[in-house]
Amino acid sequence: MKIRLVVLSAICAALGMVIVHLNYCGKARLGEGVMLKKAFDVDGVVSLFAIKPADIKQQTTEFMEQVKATIEKIIAILAAERSYKNTAQALDDISLSNLAIANHVFEALELLSPDEAIRNAAHEYVLKIQEFWVDQLSNNKALYIAFKAYVDGNAQQEDLSQEQRYFLTETIKDFERAGLGLPDEQLDKVRALKKEIAAISLEFERNIAQDQSTITASRQELTGLTGDFISNLEQTDDGKFILGVDYPTYFNVMDNCAVAATRKNLYHAFMNRAYPANEALLKKLIAKRDELAKLLGYDSFAHLDIDNQMAQTPVQAQSFIQDLIQKSRNKVANEIAMLTQELPTSVLPTADGKIQPWDFSFLENEYKKKHFAIDERKIAEYFPMKQTVEQLLDIYRQFLSVEFEEVPVTALWHEDVKIVRVYDKDRTQLLGTLILDLFPRPNKYSHAAHITIIPGVKRKDDGLIPDVSIVMANFPKPTKDKPSLLKRSDVGTFFHEFGHAIHAILGATSIASLSGTNTKTDFVELPSQMLEEWLWDKDILKKVSSHYQTGDSLPDEIIDNILALKKLTSGNFVERQGFLSMIALSYYQAGAEKDPYNIMRQLHEEIRIHVAFAENNHFYASFGHLPGYGSLYYGYLWSNVFALDIFSVIKEHGLLNPKIGQKYVQEILSQGGSKD
Repeated sequence: MKIRLVVLSAICAALGMVIVHLNYCGKARLGEGVMLKKAFDVDGVVSLFAIKPADIKQQTTEFMEQVKATIEKIIAILAAERSYKNTAQALDDISLSNLAIANHVFEALELLSPDEAIRNAAHEYVLKIQEFWVDQLSNNKALYIAFKAYVDGNAQQEDLSQEQRYFLTETIKDFERAGLGLPDEQLDKVRALKKEIAAISLEFERNIAQDQSTITASRQELTGLTGDFISNLEQTDDGKFILGVDYPTYFNVMDNCAVAATRKNLYHAFMNRAYPANEALLKKLIAKRDELAKLLGYDSFAHLDIDNQMAQTPVQAQSFIQDLIQKSRNKVANEIAMLTQELPTSVLPTADGKIQPWDFSFLENEYKKKHFAIDERKIAEYFPMKQTVEQLLDIYRQFLSVEFEEVPVTALWHEDVKIVRVYDKDRTQLLGTLILDLFPRPNKYSHAAHITIIPGVKRKDDGLIPDVSIVMANFPKPTKDKPSLLKRSDVGTFFHEFGHAIHAILGATSIASLSGTNTKTDFVELPSQMLEEWLWDKDILKKVSSHYQTGDSLPDEIIDNILALKKLTSGNFVERQGFLSMIALSYYQAGAEKDPYNIMRQLHEEIRIHVAFAENNHFYASFGHLPGYGSLYYGYLWSNVFALDIFSVIKEHGLLNPKIGQKYVQEILSQGGSKD
């Protein structure tokens, strides 16, 4: 998942605008540029996050004044004196400002800091900054008039690159999509709505991150789980074991616990995270976004949201998803028939023959063990985190012609956090700094994601500004007897999020707000999903795997079975992704009053016809994509089509071939969002 924490894009994603630019941060000579200068060395990067609650308040006030002065200066330029540099580039430079970088830092700290006071201060001032962006950027009519005067005037005669003209065109479209052409009274309503939407979105995400739901179970009720896993669980005073809703715990139980009641209880806890608070917030979010869309002249928020995407219309997005769901029907039916031929004793279908949702992963896992001799827990022994990450980095090193260096660091927000620096092949140019925060802990963001803090920007007069990014995940922690052992799905997750980070690092463009992952949202998952395909290659699996005790790679017979399993439940995967896509699209169709539960239930009954719908399931309350991605969840499947096409071409040339790697960098990654 790509968290789009980029000035207007982050705000407007939260607001429902998903503006394609005016978002990243980056030019050293803008204002004091104190935050930007910290991108060039490790101590500087660390110092970005070494702040106290009082610093957050002080920085926000000071940096807001700097940006406000910059905007006033742009507005004051006479029409005859306007140029790309003093108007368009000056506007783009706001996304490189101290305030823009601080915005990203605060948002990251709210998701990751163990310090409640810092999380609270970060939340408070992120909201203030987002309101500031609404007033000063996305809804500043004077700024729009000034920018349009340049585009309609002197820009017609200036010698501009194709990239620069694309930036001008997209910026004007985004200003107009934001309602800058409306009368002042209506624009005031738009401005107020955007601020409300930003506050609701932040609260929604915060509630998910801070949910600490648990269930308890006796030792007997944990049958099927390993002694190592159980020994690391906390216990109640009466000796029961406490199971949380963090990802490693949840998926381990769903895959391996042989007691249906335990799976069911944890499933309900997981599917009710942030409920009921987020149900009320989601209803408000839907209503406010619908009102915003109508004010801006769109039939629905989905129409507004998709208007500047690859799909262009909700009808096209919906048609694409429905077509995939239909094409997956026979495959899903065959999968269900196959999995249910021999049911484990703890799996009981419903009266009408459907699988209970808390049984599906366990059923699939048992089938793999019986028919393919695949035990994912045993395979995880071949993926100790340290060695696996080293080998994954070596793949990127060879394919993309880059170098990595882990740098010791102790002063970030938690002792588990690490820093990796990325260089060009000759180690003469720093390309970026990666911060890795990979283990779960209380109050940490519970999903896996990539965040850009400072974007990579490449300009003739400034040279390269190196990217600063965070990759976060929630992988199993090491125990006293074993290192952190990654399931294959964890390895895939790391490949995915690292793919976003590499896109950010190698996607440096001359326009900061079109840099790296700041592409169309229904394109942004392409590089990350494409790189997941590496893990379905025999040679790559050999290279990446190393048993934590013996150092041996995965045996050939296990790899052969893994590869044979690639499409085992691919129909179910497409169907589930289609279901989630339709939830997002349906919530943001026309209409302010929506019942999230009944919409989800109806879609489940229409699409997930082989899996029972669980009563008291409020998954939408923890569907973290609903604020940021809005109606655009379909983009995962949409971009995956292109990802698979690209991968097939690369595989023909060799997955570690640096020549095809450079072609991929030049034609895809290095373009950032600077082309349609």
